[in-house]
Amino acid sequence: MNARPSWWRTRAGVAVIGFALVGAFYLLREHWGHALGALPYLLLLACPLMHLVMHHGGHHGHGAAGRDDTPRG
Repeated sequence: MNARPSWWRTRAGVAVIGFALVGAFYLLREHWGHALGALPYLLLLACPLMHLVMHHGGHHGHGAAGRDDTPRG
């Protein structure tokens, strides 16, 4: 059975990703001052996002409170 490769593993996908990386490099190179100026704000915006991801990602074991599933060796 021949499964189709994912899009980013095709020739076109690799070319698009390569052009995007080169474009991002030159964009950051020309606008490095603006990017560094926005870094503190991006850090502040990342805090609520990290809180949501870490808070909602930790709700897997609520039904097993008090049960210890660690293997004993």
